[in-house]
Amino acid sequence: MKHVHWQEDLALLSRLRLFQNVAASNLQLLLKEFHACDLEAGEVVLSPFNRNQYLYLVLKGRLKVYLGSLDNSPVSTVEPGECAGEISFIDNDRPCAYVVASEPTSALRLHRHSLASLFQQAPQLMQNLLEVLCERVRQGNRVILDTEQSAKIDTLTGLFNRRWLEHIYQRESNRCAFNEQPLSLLMLDVDHFKAYNDCHGHLAGDYALCLVAHTLRNQLRPKDSMARFGGEEFVILLPEIAGDEARVIGERLRHSLAQIPSFYSPLGVLPGITVSIGLAEMRRPDSLQALIGRADEALYQAKQDGRNRLSG
Repeated sequence: MKHVHWQEDLALLSRLRLFQNVAASNLQLLLKEFHACDLEAGEVVLSPFNRNQYLYLVLKGRLKVYLGSLDNSPVSTVEPGECAGEISFIDNDRPCAYVVASEPTSALRLHRHSLASLFQQAPQLMQNLLEVLCERVRQGNRVILDTEQSAKIDTLTGLFNRRWLEHIYQRESNRCAFNEQPLSLLMLDVDHFKAYNDCHGHLAGDYALCLVAHTLRNQLRPKDSMARFGGEEFVILLPEIAGDEARVIGERLRHSLAQIPSFYSPLGVLPGITVSIGLAEMRRPDSLQALIGRADEALYQAKQDGRNRLSG
C-alpha cells in the first residue's frame, strides 16, 4: 500500500454515498482526517487474520470480497464510491472476509481514532455510514440464505437433498409422535436406469430424473417432503399418513409415471420411465436410517417381483 497525495475534489466527494447531504464546510474538515493510498492489483486490503482499524473509500479501481478463502469465488465487488471495512472499523475487531484489490485501485482511508470527532463534526456522515452498515448486514443475510438454499437443494431436480431429509425427518417424526399421528415413507428407484443411460446417454438420464421429480412432486401435499436420496433413488416423507393410505398414494404416483410413454426434452422426444417403490411406516422410536432400511427392503422385493410395482 502506497500513501499518495490526492487533489481534493469536493464536487466529486459530495456525490458519494458516504458524504451525501454533508455540508461543504464540514466536508472540508472531514477531508483532513482522510489519507489517500494506492493499491496494487492482488493486494490484500483486509483479512480475517488481521485486526482492521480503517475505513476504505474507493475512488478508482475495484475491490473483491471473498468469504472463507481466497480460493473461493468472490461474493461481491466494491465499486468506486463504495466503502470497505466499515464493520471492523466500527467494532475494532477482525474482518469476517478478505478484501482484495482486483486491479490498481485508489482509495481514501480513515483511521478509527477519528470516530469521536466525526460524530461531533458531521452527524450526517455517521447516518450515511449506518445506512451502509445496514446494507452490508442485509447483503450478508442474503449470502447466508443462498448458501443454506444451495446446501439443502439438489441442483438437478430442484428437490430437497439427503442432508435436508435428515433435518426434516427429525422435525416431522417428533411432531407426529407428539400428536400420536402416523408417518410413512416411500422409497423409489427408477427401473433399469443404467440401461436407460447406456441407450440414450447420461444427459437423457438427467432429464428422466427431472421428469420423475416434476411429475410426482406436483401430486404431493405441501406438508409432504420429496428428496433425491442419491443417483436414481428418491424418498417421499408422508407425515400423518398411515401405511394403507400411503400404499394408495404410492400406487397413484407409480401409475402416473407409467402412463407417460414418452416426454419432450431439449434432446428431443425421450421414452418414459417407470419406478419401483418400497413402503415403510414409522415405528416409535424409529431413526431415519431404520425407516429407510425397511423401505429399502420393501423396494428390493418390488424389484424381485418384476419392477414397476409397490411393495411394503
